[in-house]
Amino acid sequence: MLKEIIGLGVAGNFAHHLEQAGELKDFENVVTKEAHAPKGIFPFYLPHSQGFLGVYPISHDLLTLPNYEAKAQVEPEVAILFDIAYDEAFKVQSLIAKKFTAFNDCTIRKEGAKKISEKKSWSVNSKGIAKEWINIDKFEEGGVMDNFNLCSFVKRDGELHQYGVDAPLLGYSYFYKKLEHWLIEKLNEQKDFGPLEDIAQQLKICDYPNQALISIGATAYAPFGEKNYLKPKDEIYVVVYDKHKGSADIEAAEDKIILHQKVL
Repeated sequence: MLKEIIGLGVAGNFAHHLEQAGELKDFENVVTKEAHAPKGIFPFYLPHSQGFLGVYPISHDLLTLPNYEAKAQVEPEVAILFDIAYDEAFKVQSLIAKKFTAFNDCTIRKEGAKKISEKKSWSVNSKGIAKEWINIDKFEEGGVMDNFNLCSFVKRDGELHQYGVDAPLLGYSYFYKKLEHWLIEKLNEQKDFGPLEDIAQQLKICDYPNQALISIGATAYAPFGEKNYLKPKDEIYVVVYDKHKGSADIEAAEDKIILHQKVL
């Protein structure tokens, strides 16, 4: 199903993530309407397109590091499947949030990259998504997503380390209707500037898909995550859990979604 859907991500939607990732300088010339606003949208998968963004990068259980020396970090996120409606001029008219899940927007810290997308996809198995989804009753306050937290861990040499901070989904800088309206604006109006790309042109290249998988931003890193890049044989866990019913404990599978990837 996801192979026919455009894959997009939101940059800078959780406080402190860009600073910790060393990417704040990339956006120094990007002006936002509010100081805490996300910086923009980037593509990580463009179905049927040429080049590296046309390679389907998503896996349920594996993460393949680049075949060159690369500083790769887990980017624990929530991904939302949106239906897209266009007007007669093929402008995005509305987004309807259908369901969400745990996502790993794994990123390499690549010196000299001109676009965010150059750090996001490098081969098959360079992204991760859980197999299970949670239906969204309404994408606004009072909906099911109010109750969920996002966290992540890496198991190395048998020891489990917290990789990203445990954060409520309500902690996203832009969420619900504010995020939805911002996404529509960026899908229609974001230009090719600095690290960002013309998303309207990419929608056209993909023949105006009727759905989009959008990862809505990575949490801040815990100390281990900030200081440690991924290594072969690491195991990644990105956890989305209902804080009213359970905890982040990866051994207890109730009331949560767990993305588990082994690093190759």
